[in-house]
Order: sequence, then structure tokens, then C-alpha cells
Amino acid sequence: MIKGKNNIRHAVCPLVLFYLANFASAQGSHLSRYPQGYFGNPLTVPMAVTANFGELRPNHWHMGLDLRTNQKENFPVLAAADGYVLRAGVRALSFGKYLVIRHPNGYSTLYAHLNSFFPELEKYIREKQNVQESWAVELEFTAGQFPVRKADTIALSGNTGGSQGPHLHFEILNSETGRSLNPQLFGFPVADEVPPVINRLALYNRSAGTYLQSPVLVNVVKTDSGYFTKPRKILTGFKKLSFAIGAYDQVSGSSGANGIYGSVLYYDSVPQIEFILDNLSYPESDYINAHIDRKHKNNGGSYLQHLSKLPGYRGPVYHEIEGSGIIEPGDTANHSVKIEVIDANENLSELFFEIQYSDSLAKKIKRSVYGKLLKPGMVNIFEEKNFETFLPDNCLYDTVPLIYYRQHIFPPGSVTARHRFGDPLFPLHTGFYVRINPEKPVPENMRNNIIMTREWQGKKSIRKAEWQREWLAAKFDLFGIFQAYIDTTAPQINAPVKTKKPYREGKDTLDLSPLNRIVFTPTDNFAVKSFRAELNGKWLMFSNDKARDYVYIFDEQCPYGVHELKVRVEDLVGNMTEKKWVFKRNQPPSPLKGEIKPKTSSKKK
Repeated sequence: MIKGKNNIRHAVCPLVLFYLANFASAQGSHLSRYPQGYFGNPLTVPMAVTANFGELRPNHWHMGLDLRTNQKENFPVLAAADGYVLRAGVRALSFGKYLVIRHPNGYSTLYAHLNSFFPELEKYIREKQNVQESWAVELEFTAGQFPVRKADTIALSGNTGGSQGPHLHFEILNSETGRSLNPQLFGFPVADEVPPVINRLALYNRSAGTYLQSPVLVNVVKTDSGYFTKPRKILTGFKKLSFAIGAYDQVSGSSGANGIYGSVLYYDSVPQIEFILDNLSYPESDYINAHIDRKHKNNGGSYLQHLSKLPGYRGPVYHEIEGSGIIEPGDTANHSVKIEVIDANENLSELFFEIQYSDSLAKKIKRSVYGKLLKPGMVNIFEEKNFETFLPDNCLYDTVPLIYYRQHIFPPGSVTARHRFGDPLFPLHTGFYVRINPEKPVPENMRNNIIMTREWQGKKSIRKAEWQREWLAAKFDLFGIFQAYIDTTAPQINAPVKTKKPYREGKDTLDLSPLNRIVFTPTDNFAVKSFRAELNGKWLMFSNDKARDYVYIFDEQCPYGVHELKVRVEDLVGNMTEKKWVFKRNQPPSPLKGEIKPKTSSKKK
């Protein structure tokens, strides 16, 4: 519960501090107050936040701060406080190169999207990559291996992993629980005098599932006295209703839209429910798909953040105070509603409006007919001829219509018909199992070559199917169109360099002297599973940072001279392609000492 007048900045009342402290304790944190000024700026340039903790992202909340590096790489990254390197590694499509420092005060800090580690750690990790013969590694360390002091250079910033541009991703974690904490609560010198922006209100009929309707959108206008809906009094025929808001935050000097810290719903001046984004675990971050109206977003709409729990929500963000956020007017009187939105620096914005129930509007509400439904909080089993699904009890956030039909379409290689199940507009919290009975014979020697696809609007998910008696089974995390295929096609591998004539193995030698790297982009009719390269019979480390290209930058592993390069690529069912090339790298000529180049005349003879 957060109280305050219409001032832009205000102090949080003691009741809120007490409540949040108890909440932190309930979530496993042994600290109810965060140290101010203990952690230093992890960069040598002033801290500029481009994305904050709790920013809304596809399928997750952002779990730290993204700090600007002026669109450049290789800025020194500094240890935020004394401690030791606890973990370090390389993750494709995620942190890229990252490390975690454990500090003696019960907290840890994480630094991600790095280009390189400090030399001793870089050398150690490189040795482990060679031992494990894997570019992607996850390593843990003891306190005595790599101690660091505050402001030591621990890495150089970069753009590795899932990064879309040069920056530093920075997190603070509770060392005991592993939960990520909001770094803006630790007193970093980031100027923020800007209150959050509220730009939309949405109403939902909670007598039905939120996914079985479209939200009623209401315009919001800003005035000197706060935000108000237009119109200020909203007439509704919903006997049970809930709200969602469109809102974002900004920091001083930046126009970027960040995530809000929290929001409180008041009904007739009584606080009902709030959500606060002060600490999260990575598994809990998936619950963003129940915090926002994911169907509305998937349909091309903006982010709308619910002020009530969906039936299948089991995360920690919401805290009920005097209600659940689902309002039942119970009469035709005017009822006042206030929604407070705050950021981590206690800047406050307020939205005011009134709600009035109308019997005449209630009579005009048309009930949608959906037939069979899939419901949250229970196991949903669907069985049809040659097609079955199993949805566990934590799969759905809210009720969704059961959509199924079979298409008698058999592309080349397929052994089943196409089965449409569900609509990808509706998000899922966990995967569900699909079973299909083949309608075409599968030769005995091809039973291990079956894949199952999930397709929607040109995008595919590929799984290796497993046999369950005479059924094919696989697990997927989105609804769509499902079909099974026999896969006998091996992957394809491009040459290390383009040549005018086809390469003749055992006869030709490629000249890679002009290059500083080798890039392979293997392709497959379905999906590539693994890639391995060997130079002169020894494993050669290719990075796979963005998941499509495999890149080797020439280093001490490949001295000047003639070498044999062998590459093997395998798909999900074991189809394999292996190619060999012989190439040479000539050392560039060095100019002779005292050599004078002859002058050339521009005059015509």
C-alpha cells in the first residue's frame, strides 16, 4: 500500500516499508534493507540506464540494468565491490560471456555480454573450453582462485550473446537465494526525477476468461492534477470486472521507455492489490505472460499490465491487501477508483476515474459461444482419432477455447496429417505433450528418423519424436499446427571461402591468407543439432554467439602454413555431413628495412 498526495515525489509510508520488508522475508531474503553506496559504478563512464529491472520483454521481465557504453565495445568493466569470481562462462543467445562476483555482504553481482575477461581468467576459461571441447561452458570457482578488489578491471564490455547492441548488463543477486534484486534500490548515482507515464486503461469482464474477450480500452489524459480517464465516469455492464494499465517509466535525460516499479489499485479509497517488481528469480520471470495481456500483445496491441491475478498465475509479484483486484460493484452507485504507479525512486503518478454499473448495459452484453474450453489449474487431456494432447495443471494462465481440426495434407516425407491444436495468441507457462498416430507406414529402419514440427505463419519448432508404442510423441511450448516427418536429408555445409571452381578434395589447396576468420553457416531441411571442427585432427573452437553462424577468428591455434580442416554437422535424428579442406595461410610479407618504393609518374608517355 502506497499513499501520497499529487506531488511528483513523496516518501513511502512506514506501512509500505514494513510490508515490503515482510514480503522480502517471505521470499527467502534475509535482508530487509539494501545497503546504499556499497556497490560502485561497474563502468568507467557515468551510469546511463537504457533498460531497467522489470522492463517488459518478450516472455520475461528484464532482470537487471542495461548500462550504456556509448555504442562502443571494449570499455573497462569494473568490480562493483570487493569479492571473488564465483561463476563465469559463455552462453549463446543469452548472457554471452559473463561472470558473477560474490561479495562478503551477502550479495553477488553479475556482468554480461562481455567481449573478454581479465587475462588470468580468460586464459583459465580458454583452457577449460579446450579440455571440454566446447565453446559454451559454465564454470564455478572457490574464494581463493580469482579474488578481486572494488574497481578492478574484470572484463571488457561487448555485444555477445542475446545482446542487440553494445552495452553492459548488470545484476545484483541475493547470494543465498539466487534471486535477482532491483539494482535501483541500492543507491546508484542515476538521476531520476521523472514520474512514470500512464497512457491507457483497460477493463475486463471477469465473469468470463480474459482470453475469451477483447479488453475495453479507455483513453487517458494528463492534467496538472494527475491522470484522468476520458470520460472520467465509466459506465459498465460487467458485474465482475478488473483493470489493466498501459504505463512505462523514464529516467532523467533519457526518452527510453523503461518498466515501472509497482502499482496499487484503490477502490473507494481502500487499497485492494498491488504489484511490486523488487526481486525475481529467473523461473518466476516467465509469469510476465500472466502479468500482461499476452493475447492482446500477440495480436499487435500494446503492453497492458493487469492489476489482478489471472487464475493460473503462481508468481510472487502481486500482493493482495484488501482485495484481489476483481471488483464487484453490487449496486448502481458511483465508485471512485485510483491507480498509483511508482518507480524505484519513489516518483509517483496517479490515475483517477469513476465506475458505475448499469443494468441496461449488462443486458446488452452478448455471451460468446466457444464450445469446449481448456481451463487453468487442472490437467487438460484432449483425445481425437490419431491425435492426443496432455496439458499439465500449470500450463494455462486462463481459460482458452479448444480449437482443433485435421487437414488431410501430406507434404513429401510426412507420415501424419496436419493437426491444428489451439491458437498461439494464447500463452503457455509450461510445455505440453503432443501425440500423433502415423497414417502412413514407417519403415523399420526409419523409426529413429522421425521429427515432429510445430508450425505457425511460417515459423517452425522442431523436435525429435519418440515412439510410445505406435504413437509419436514430442513436447512443445506453443499451440499451432503439428505434423511428423521422416528425415533422411543430411545437413549442408558451406565452403570456408568462395571459389570460382568447385573444390576438389585431395587435390586443391584453398588460400585463406587474405582472411582473418572462417565462418560456417550450416543449414538443414529441419534443424542442426551439433557442429564440430578439427584442425589437423585436434578440436578447433568456433564460437556460436548468435546461434546461426559458427565463427573462428585466426589465433595461435592456427599458425601460418598448410593445414587440414575437417567439419562435421549433425541434425536432430543423426543425419550427418562431414567435409574436409586443405588450406594455407601465408605470412604477410614485411617491408625490407630502408626499402624505398619507386615513384610513379602520372604523365602520359
